[in-house]
Amino acid sequence: MAALPPARILAIETSCDETAAAVIENGRALLASTVASQMDIHARYGGVFPEVASRQHILSIVPVVEQTLTQAHLALGDLDAIAVTRGPGLAGSLVVGLNMAKGLALGTGLPLIGVNHLEGHMYSAWVYDSPQQGDNAGENPPPEPQFPLIALLVSGGHTELNLMESHLKYKRLGATLDDAAGEAFDKVARLLGLGYPGGPAIQNAAEEGVPKAFNFPRAWLEGTWNFSFSGLKTAVLREVKRLNGEGKPLPVVDLAASFQSAVVEVLLQKTLMASREFGAKEILVAGGVSANRALREAFRAQQEFPVNIPRLSLCTDNAAMIAAAGYFRYALGHRDGLEIDVLPTWTLS
Repeated sequence: MAALPPARILAIETSCDETAAAVIENGRALLASTVASQMDIHARYGGVFPEVASRQHILSIVPVVEQTLTQAHLALGDLDAIAVTRGPGLAGSLVVGLNMAKGLALGTGLPLIGVNHLEGHMYSAWVYDSPQQGDNAGENPPPEPQFPLIALLVSGGHTELNLMESHLKYKRLGATLDDAAGEAFDKVARLLGLGYPGGPAIQNAAEEGVPKAFNFPRAWLEGTWNFSFSGLKTAVLREVKRLNGEGKPLPVVDLAASFQSAVVEVLLQKTLMASREFGAKEILVAGGVSANRALREAFRAQQEFPVNIPRLSLCTDNAAMIAAAGYFRYALGHRDGLEIDVLPTWTLS
């Protein structure tokens, strides 16, 4: 591929309950990133309340963008394009970010680039801190991920395997047929009385538990690259009912550890099988569930394929990943008009 042009991209991400903005230079160097979390607000509901999320985005979006530009020591005139998440996500939340991006593009004349949220998660693997951010001062940039690669996207709303053959070229191999992995974590956490968000709650409880205490099922779905976690969730529910019916105290930590172990095993093994089948040079794991410690350790423990898992701050929703994906779309000539609308169920293609 010919050398891509230099560019600074401001990105906005409001697909769910995080109001985020970031500036990326040349698709990789992170100049600034701001994330305003609503987690504490939604915890009282046991999950994200869409109308509350969109209202909070309205309150946060302008300060978040202003703070990001200040942190990057840049003005709008120093940018080359505006990138924004179009979907998938909550319609009301997406509208706030897209309208902000449209306003900035209209007011500055900068190109507007709509980005798929799942594509953004993949491109989180390209991001590193610029020297001015401090973490990598004086160091050479880490190597870029190598194609072809297998990308496992695991989050509250999505669990899927994608073959990425080059920039912006994807083939979805399989996806969950029911619950996403993150959704299963949330539901099982509620069953065990561990609260919201379920991912960190299960992880913390599991650290004290025995992963083989309960032999929960693994849905391998032979002959496909798809996933299913509904049966596993139901198996945990049945075990909880059985123990309650016998008047026994719930071994919460063992239940959590056994559930987590079942999820991690399926995610790891199906990703390895797909990587062998399609001749991947490396594996990319991204999305909110990629922050899970057991999952990260399992992928890093295998020696068959290099594995790229973004640092924790880039696993959950953020705008740095949208800016990185937006850069490659900008550099390869993609542009969107001001008439574009949100796509709440947008699939990656």
